[in-house]
Amino acid sequence: MSASAALMAAAEGGIMGDGRTGANLALGVGLLGLAIGRLALARADGRISTGNARTGGMSAIAVGMAGTALAVLHLATSSGGPGTGNGLVGAIVAIPLGLGAVLLGRRALARCHRADRPADRMPV
Repeated sequence: MSASAALMAAAEGGIMGDGRTGANLALGVGLLGLAIGRLALARADGRISTGNARTGGMSAIAVGMAGTALAVLHLATSSGGPGTGNGLVGAIVAIPLGLGAVLLGRRALARCHRADRPADRMPV
């Protein structure tokens, strides 16, 4: 197959797995957000002493929102249904992963905020 024929096949969607690229990217970003959120939560609890939990929490929120946005964009632009090879099921799975990263990041930020409170204002 010549290079021009390969480019034509790619443009027409003839290469297997082409429709799944967006879903795989959204899945990867969602999993990365979950990992960052989990590390930020561990830092906020004091189990890991290196790094800043607040920065990790904000990063997890940003990465989780990006993963969710990529998954929703892929769902909106894909044609066909589940099982057609367009990556719809992967995009559907990526949405809760991204939202989970946002929730973990928010939880880490809340724990940082609670830890920064002065001792006289802590609830008993």
